[in-house]
Amino acid sequence: MIVTRTPFRIPLGGGGTDLPSYYSQHGGFIVSAAINRYVYIMLNLRFEDSIRVSYSQTEIADCADQVDHPIVREALKLLGLNCNLEIVSIADLPAKTGLGSSCSFTVGLLNALHALKREHVPLEELAEEACHIEIDRLREPIGKQDQYIAAFGGITCLDIDREGGVRPYALNLPGDVVQELENNVMVFYTGIKRSASEVLSAQARAAQEGDPRVLEALHVIKEIGREVKRALEAGDLDRFGSLMDEHWQVKKRLSDKVSNGEIDAWYETARSNGALGGKVMGAGGGGFFMFYCPNGHKGRLREALTAEGLRELRVGVDFEGSKVLMNF
Repeated sequence: MIVTRTPFRIPLGGGGTDLPSYYSQHGGFIVSAAINRYVYIMLNLRFEDSIRVSYSQTEIADCADQVDHPIVREALKLLGLNCNLEIVSIADLPAKTGLGSSCSFTVGLLNALHALKREHVPLEELAEEACHIEIDRLREPIGKQDQYIAAFGGITCLDIDREGGVRPYALNLPGDVVQELENNVMVFYTGIKRSASEVLSAQARAAQEGDPRVLEALHVIKEIGREVKRALEAGDLDRFGSLMDEHWQVKKRLSDKVSNGEIDAWYETARSNGALGGKVMGAGGGGFFMFYCPNGHKGRLREALTAEGLRELRVGVDFEGSKVLMNF
């Protein structure tokens, strides 16, 4: 029995510049944090000559090619595993909510499969394998942020060159800054699930075609990401909160699907109740909302958004990344 645990993530700056349509022309920059909410993968050898996969549904297949779940199928094929396996996934949070769940699933599954084969794989290789499966094999219109943050954990920066090479490095902040960040970042679930593919596909096409509005927005978002890094390193978290507001205003230029009237109303409620800034996680359109709210106003913000029907999720930073919890 092998059990892996892999964190979800919240992006702090530069989101969208990790898509191939952008970084292949201009390079990308990301700063993001893994959080203490997880995807668990349980892997066991199966007596029957078949593969059983259990997630939101359960399937039994004779071989890897017949597995319906696309990530499981491609991961098994990539690692040359074809039968006698049982794979079960459990997650702390729902999919399609902007916290990188599919990439956390992919990284955790690959970590478990390598453990089964008694292979030690460096974290960068684990992240790149996950990128290869989702971006190259499955043609998902996603970037490289989620796979790397899931693998490495912590508060991590990614410099992405035009060839897609990624240089990850930890943002080593003092303990009191991390604690203040954890205390003042507030996350709320909107109750809206949505696929990121539609929003990201349109954004990718616009970037590839040189749409000046989208490209300029992504240039600004990348620079805001670098400003976020500097603000965090300086311990200026109020500046970080203001940068989140700047990011959100620019992010809405990427697509008319990033926000809507209801989301805009929630954002204005948050701003009028103490939040310095915030943004919808991931591609936008629903899922989780993150806000930065200084300590003295948190109760007011919590009460206002709870009254609007949003549900708070309290999170901290995960510094361990994807790890094997059990292998026997």
